[in-house]
Amino acid sequence: MLEDYLKENNGMIPPESQKQEAITAGENQFFYYVVDSKGQLILGNEISPRLRPDLLNLIQGWVPAHKEIRHERLRAARPAWERHDKNKKMGGKESFQPSEDIEIDLIMTGCPIFYRDQLIGTLYIGKDISFLYQLLRWLLVILVGLAVLFFGVALFIGYLMSKRAMVPIIQAFTRQREFVADASHELRTPLSVMLSSINAMEMTESIEADDFSRKLLSNMKDEVKRMTKLVSDLLTLARSDSGTIEILHETFDFRPHAEKVIQAVQPLAASKQINLHLHVPETLVIHGDSEKLTQLLYILLDNAIKYTPNGGEVHLSLSVEASEHRSMLCVVVQDTGIGIKPEDYDRIFDRFYRADKSRSRQMGGHGLGLAIAKWIVEAHQGTIHVSSELGKGSTFTIRIPFSVTQKRRCKVSDENLASG
Repeated sequence: MLEDYLKENNGMIPPESQKQEAITAGENQFFYYVVDSKGQLILGNEISPRLRPDLLNLIQGWVPAHKEIRHERLRAARPAWERHDKNKKMGGKESFQPSEDIEIDLIMTGCPIFYRDQLIGTLYIGKDISFLYQLLRWLLVILVGLAVLFFGVALFIGYLMSKRAMVPIIQAFTRQREFVADASHELRTPLSVMLSSINAMEMTESIEADDFSRKLLSNMKDEVKRMTKLVSDLLTLARSDSGTIEILHETFDFRPHAEKVIQAVQPLAASKQINLHLHVPETLVIHGDSEKLTQLLYILLDNAIKYTPNGGEVHLSLSVEASEHRSMLCVVVQDTGIGIKPEDYDRIFDRFYRADKSRSRQMGGHGLGLAIAKWIVEAHQGTIHVSSELGKGSTFTIRIPFSVTQKRRCKVSDENLASG
């Protein structure tokens, strides 16, 4: 019947069939097939005859619905094809070159063919859209590349703008730092003169006989000492910010320095009936800045004594852990004080921060000691950590790396220095 239809119409669709939707083969199509009602191929053509079995498998059993379009991906183990003349219609000659398996993206549609109101077959047409898929993939890559490029440009411009915005802030901070350093330096001389004058006045007979004057001078002396310590701390931090303080690297025995610090804070501990315990080897040879490390011990012990109630205990433990590559100075200061809240662990090392401001004022603290301690530790490439339990005390642990010739672990001996 299909043959009769084609013979009668010389391959053309009759006028009564033009009302139906029909699809004919064109030059940009990958294939077209006409299949009779029994599924037998009547006529057709494709870009490469080697793909006909695979293409027939794709349309086998498919009864296309109205305006249905299918997408299929064909993977064919075949040579790459290439036309001699792109203007030739399908059925032209082809030249083949060896290549690996390729994937071909196809869109296919189909249309039933009727003759005198009777289904005589189905026309299938497929078009290769692999190039479009490849184009979309490249567009996606280009868009991602442009996005990364624009992000990098925006980041660079943001960096330049932020750097420009930071210039006045840095200048203001530099001026503030210079002012603090200059003011602290200039205040040291008058404070020293005031302290010397008060000491001289206390030695006069008239002051010794007058209790009110003696008490007044004693209060003045305490305030001058407090201001002197504050000015000294501010000057230390200002110099540390400017980088003018150099850390000396010397090899020395740390034990005598620890004993001097214990003796220095002994009167403060005795006033509160606090027992001091020193745990240190017979010799503790380390490498670092002796003055700064001694100041570190003083700050930690002074802080521990201030925040420990009367009758408490403060322990200072010093040891060296030696390994094949480096040695480590371990400093542990443990007290039975009021403790520190977990949320304040990091903030206590900030300048002027005090967890309990009223208690700190009563004890004469300014919130600079631990900030200086942290700077000393970090200047020695070390770490400082705190652990605490409210009502039971706090423990500060410092670990400072250094290199010495001694490779063995030092044995710790205990000395208990009690004050009453």
